[in-house]
This record gives sequence, C-alpha cells and structure tokens, in this order.
Amino acid sequence: MEYTTSVKEIMSSRVITVQLDDKLSAVKNIFDSCKIHHLLVVDDIELLGIISDRDLFKALSPKIGTSTESQKDAATLNKRVHQIMTRHPIVLHEDATIDDAIGLFNTNIISCIPIVNSANRPIGIVSWRDILKYLGAIGRVNLIQGN
Repeated sequence: MEYTTSVKEIMSSRVITVQLDDKLSAVKNIFDSCKIHHLLVVDDIELLGIISDRDLFKALSPKIGTSTESQKDAATLNKRVHQIMTRHPIVLHEDATIDDAIGLFNTNIISCIPIVNSANRPIGIVSWRDILKYLGAIGRVNLIQGN
C-alpha cells in the first residue's frame, strides 16, 4: 500500500529548538517541562543537529538530583549542546510523503525526522509514533468503510 499523504499533514509543528552553545542544564529543563523527546539544534534558524532525551540521559551523571551528587556530577550540566548532538540529522523536505518517512524509518535507526523547508529551516518533526497514529486512523477508516 502506498501512502502519498504529505508529512505536513501528520507532523508536529511545535518545534522546540536550542542553540549550539546552550548548556545541557537548559536542555534538561526543556525535557523536564515539556512532553517531547527531541530538540532541534539550530544556528540562527538553520537546522544543524538534533538531541534526543536519550542523548541527554547518556551525557548526564546518573547522580544528579540525588543525595550523592558531587561537583563532578553537577558539572555534566555545564556541557554544551554541540558536545552531544547528532550532527547532520536525516531530514525530509516539506513536500515529502508519509511513504518517504516510512522508508527512512525502515532503513535508519532513528526515532524522528525533522521536516525542513527549502532553506533548511525546521518547520516540523515526525516521529514513528506519528506514523503509527496515522496508520491506525487509516485502518479504522478502512474498517468502517468495509475495505
């Protein structure tokens, strides 16, 4: 089955960005306060990289916020975004289809795809969860219609 619907139809247009030199403490605050799993790294407005909540988890000391936290543990919060981000993320352009996104998820070990415009500015993000929601909705529609 081919899915020619545009990724713009299912992407989250709520894109939260950070800069290369932002501290991981700021990244941690964003992840702690927002229900998201990925931040896009931009320089001005051009996409340069991506940070997942798992990237942050690996970069920070597990003792942060505990009674055994040391100065060395706390210092991991002072690392910078550029030190842990994934550079040159796999992206799709705004005119791509859901089929294109499925192809990238099937051939790469990624959990989201930034959607960019022709100037490489992020306009949205598609996760594998978005794909599953879409496929589930299509399946329900087909079931209701008797297809």
